[in-house]
Amino acid sequence: MKKDIFIGIFVGLIANITGLILAATLLGGGDDFTTVIKKASAEGFLGKLISLGAILNLAAFFIFIKKKQDYRARGVLLITVFIAVFTFVFKLF
Repeated sequence: MKKDIFIGIFVGLIANITGLILAATLLGGGDDFTTVIKKASAEGFLGKLISLGAILNLAAFFIFIKKKQDYRARGVLLITVFIAVFTFVFKLF
């Protein structure tokens, strides 16, 4: 049970990082990843970019639900909630 939750957390984290890279690449206007992240941080929309990256977690969550791997889906949900709280706190400060 705990192993499946950790697998879900790992998959959710990888999906979010992949989504962040994809969002930065697609919305970056031809700049490389680090330049886009620096610009996003300077202009105050890094939280929005991180939130866009979390969209891939939705796909991972539904794949785990469809395969009846509820504990792995729970792990993906946990990391998604963590990222949402992190993004909220990041926007406050």
